[in-house]
Amino acid sequence: MKNNPFAKLAGLRDALPPGDAPSPEAPLDAPPSAPEKRAPSRAVLRYERKGRGGKEVTLVEQLALSESELELWCRDARKSLGCGGSVEGSAIALAGDQRERLAKWLTARGVQKVVVG
Repeated sequence: MKNNPFAKLAGLRDALPPGDAPSPEAPLDAPPSAPEKRAPSRAVLRYERKGRGGKEVTLVEQLALSESELELWCRDARKSLGCGGSVEGSAIALAGDQRERLAKWLTARGVQKVVVG
């Protein structure tokens, strides 16, 4: 039989003072949820190839979001749609022709009017 270095610790467990650890059956309190931010009321989707070396991109414009919020929306769109993308000025540029899928994603995200051009 091998020597277990943790065998002696089992006897020390009973000598510990009682703690405030929750029981395994007790449900953990949910973290407080942050107040939900409102989605932009409008978004314009535009498909573009000109000036991009033949590469296709879908631009999301007129979202009226701050730079940090645009970065978050871009990251979430890339993850949800499985494509590359970046923020260009006040627009989000996603690789490929994503107009139909992006319109559905924006509507599900709470954007009230999505104009596809």
